[in-house]
Amino acid sequence: MRNLRLDICYDGTRYRGWQRLSGVDNTVQGKLEQALSRILEEPIEVSGSGRTDAGAHALGQVANFHCHSAMGSEEILSQLRRYLPEDIGIYSCRDVHDRFHARLNAKTKTYRYRIWNSQNPCVFERRYVWCVPEQLNLQAMEIAAGYFIGEHDFSAFCAAKSKKKSTIRRVDSIQIQTSGDEIQILFTGNGFLYNMVRIMAGTLIEVGLGQRQPQSIPELFGASRSEAGVLAPAQGLCLMEVSY
Repeated sequence: MRNLRLDICYDGTRYRGWQRLSGVDNTVQGKLEQALSRILEEPIEVSGSGRTDAGAHALGQVANFHCHSAMGSEEILSQLRRYLPEDIGIYSCRDVHDRFHARLNAKTKTYRYRIWNSQNPCVFERRYVWCVPEQLNLQAMEIAAGYFIGEHDFSAFCAAKSKKKSTIRRVDSIQIQTSGDEIQILFTGNGFLYNMVRIMAGTLIEVGLGQRQPQSIPELFGASRSEAGVLAPAQGLCLMEVSY
């Protein structure tokens, strides 16, 4: 049996997220499996590097699947580009080692969160940013971001329905970048809990608005969900890269 890797991008606006859901047709994983099963004429199950939320996006999602078909990887890629909807794109399709698994072999992931920090309208990017009209204190946000670096108990930054046994995660870096009225926050770590990046982003926004002090961040590690910041809207989130 072959094992193939897909490198994927998608606009998640109209999807219920990455993960296939029973009785729900509108997921990215579901669309991929439907297309591959049709192309290869056999049931296909796709494993993704992570589960992006409903409305979140990806520029660097990775997935793998197994199949018996002898169809060449370039032909599979061509057929996928033919049958998938226009808001799901495939960069590449290639055969990989039998033991490669998109999620289990991932070493780090990088997510980007975009904020439109202006009272000016953001009509054309509104599906990809969180519009925050109040001026944010970037210096305070950068100080707060520094406290997240390292290995901590991120239970306060995890949605209640997460089934992960451990809430210990390692954050390697958080970069805050600006371009005009837009602020981008890049989060890199060895893995993220359900909603963790969005809650960290929401917490940093609260720091930027003066609603909490940067020095209060360490008090949140190991605390309850109610202690951390607001859950930032999904549309600002994008999975940028997965490293192996």
